[in-house]
Amino acid sequence: MIHIAKKRSVASKTYSGKKIIKSPKKAARNTRFRWRRLFKWIAIPVLTVSLLAFTFGVLIFASYASSAPKLTMSQLESQPNTKFLDPEGNVIAKLGAEQRVLVTTDQIPMTLIDAITSIEDHRFFNHRGVDPVRIMGSVLHNIQNDTTQGGSTITQELIKLSFFSTSESDRTLKRKAQEAWMSLELEKKVSKEEILTLYINKVFMSNNVYGMQTAAETFYGKPLSQLSLPQLAMLAGMPQAPNYYDPYKNPEQTKTRRDTVLKEMYRYGKISEDEEKKAINTPINEGLQPLSQSTTLPLYLNSFITEAILQVKNATGKDPSRTPMTIYTTLNKDAQQQLQKVFDTGDYVAYPENQQVAATIVDPKTGAVIAQMGQRNQPADSLLGNNPAVNTDRDWGSTMKPITDYAPGLDNGTFKSTAQIFDDSPYKYPGTNDSLFDYDQGYMGNITMRKAIWQSRNIPAVKALEKVGLDSSSAFLKSLGIQYYPREFYANGISSTTQSPLGNVADRRYGASSEKMASAYAAFANGGNYTTPYYVTKITYSDGVSENLTPETKRVMKQETAYAMTDMLKGVIPNGTNGITFPPNRLKGLFQAGKTGTSNYPDEELGSVKATSEFIVPDETFVGYTKDYSIAVWTGYEDRLYPVQDILVPAEVYTSMMQYFYPDTSTSTDWTMPDDVKRYGGELYLYDTKPAYSAPPSTSSSSSSSSSSSSSSASSAPETPAENTPQSSAENTPQSSAENVPPADGTTTVPQ
Repeated sequence: MIHIAKKRSVASKTYSGKKIIKSPKKAARNTRFRWRRLFKWIAIPVLTVSLLAFTFGVLIFASYASSAPKLTMSQLESQPNTKFLDPEGNVIAKLGAEQRVLVTTDQIPMTLIDAITSIEDHRFFNHRGVDPVRIMGSVLHNIQNDTTQGGSTITQELIKLSFFSTSESDRTLKRKAQEAWMSLELEKKVSKEEILTLYINKVFMSNNVYGMQTAAETFYGKPLSQLSLPQLAMLAGMPQAPNYYDPYKNPEQTKTRRDTVLKEMYRYGKISEDEEKKAINTPINEGLQPLSQSTTLPLYLNSFITEAILQVKNATGKDPSRTPMTIYTTLNKDAQQQLQKVFDTGDYVAYPENQQVAATIVDPKTGAVIAQMGQRNQPADSLLGNNPAVNTDRDWGSTMKPITDYAPGLDNGTFKSTAQIFDDSPYKYPGTNDSLFDYDQGYMGNITMRKAIWQSRNIPAVKALEKVGLDSSSAFLKSLGIQYYPREFYANGISSTTQSPLGNVADRRYGASSEKMASAYAAFANGGNYTTPYYVTKITYSDGVSENLTPETKRVMKQETAYAMTDMLKGVIPNGTNGITFPPNRLKGLFQAGKTGTSNYPDEELGSVKATSEFIVPDETFVGYTKDYSIAVWTGYEDRLYPVQDILVPAEVYTSMMQYFYPDTSTSTDWTMPDDVKRYGGELYLYDTKPAYSAPPSTSSSSSSSSSSSSSSASSAPETPAENTPQSSAENTPQSSAENVPPADGTTTVPQ
């Protein structure tokens, strides 16, 4: 006989020797009870935390939204009326005017609307300013792919362009929340058609062109209504990265982007397959017109206006091309026009073919940039683009010595006299077995600081840096606006070569440029006072509100230091390595000072140099100044493997501009010697020091034009040669025009 109990699968256990059988219903109830308890223990806390997080998020969003800018149509509408004024109040340029042709809603072809919405926001007509579906889609895409996809709608893009900075660093959670809130509010007030019209008129389209109607007329010579499908698709795809998708500079990348737009249009049913294929097969340059120079932004002002715009953006977070304002600049228009003539006419300097130049002129009294040119014969399509005058990817050579090696030592008391003795003898970079050499592969023995500067000797310079210390030198340079990445090396005692946190792309925060060098030497001219270079004094918005953008002038070195450096640099022009034929010597009677600089090719590059030259060098520089003007000039070729053909070009540019500034050199004035500086013979003594002999000090402010550096006058130096042997680092780039230049046969032994 079979017991029913054995046919059932039931839970059982033995208790006190008896087997207890649990009923199936009770077991099921126990299981449900355990799951309910588990739900209470886990789900309820999770839901509570989620609710709290949601509530906190709502509060944060509300807080951000409450501080969002006021939504005004005047900001949304494109108003091309930013003006640049010179110090006399004359309009020198306009940004946007005649470069932004506005279009009305009824003038926009439906094909362009289809193209824009397909590539930028295909659910545009279905959302209310923010698209949760698009946001989640972009999140999933970014998780699953190496490429990133944005979740912003066209409405959000319009808000960003109108009210916020487009800088990558400004893309914060707060700003995104404010964008979202303002987008929701905007869609309550205006129609979708109006939003699209505002967007089409607002976007930047490269080449100083704003708005798609302007782009149509600039690129194709036609209004939007007359453009073909592939032409409209190209315009629709450009706003994502206008300078990259520039059909004139990057036609292949632009075609790829245009074809992506066409594929999206087909995907969303806006065009047929035949239309897509025909448009994709259309050359990207079909119908493109040659770019013409802007009548509102003269080409000779390109470099200066580029930097003025950048200063405004950095100071205010606003783009002058999108926010109407009046910009008060520091430009000396006459000097700028003269600099352009010196660069481009050939009437002042006999330039070798294709040898380039960059120059910046600063007023030492104010620190203001008054003129700047980034290159010769600028092409019309270079407006608001690359500016070599501020780039730091070239080497300023021996012009670094005064501000890196000698001035820091005089300022902190390491050196107390221009008669300080340095032993120019065989020497290795500190902590290495790398020997340092000069251009002549020779040594001059004991020489004074003054003679070391005049003759631009490498070994004394790096020995001075070793004595001063890298930390002290770096701090002094930083006060003059110059830094190195990742840090300063001993080689920077004779070179401005630096690495970049951006890899192979130069970062203008590090290294030297004509702008930085003109401003640094201006501190010598202005008695030790430095001002960060600037192009704009103030701006005034359309509502009358003004902002002052003039930086503060600060003392960065003692007046005695500045005077001593100027006194030595005066002698470089008549007594330097170039001799009496050096172009600035034509400026008879002018109180001036300056320093030349030359860079070298590393040994491994010498075999790749693409041309012959008397001196095989990639860069030549000169920085010179009076009490009124500081001028820094670089020359070289865009491809640095082409060596400089004429190393006197920077000095010729400097001389031409000083001849313009001083038609009568007797109008220039000399620097006044501070009371705490004493002149004994031809040398200056600071910190109440004096030479061993007891001749009375001179009261004259003028330095002797003859060499006061004696290789045997160790007794005139406050310290012994052994104490003054600093050095250099991993970069051994000698320099200064004819100074540290390897011979044309490339037989240099200067280690790099």
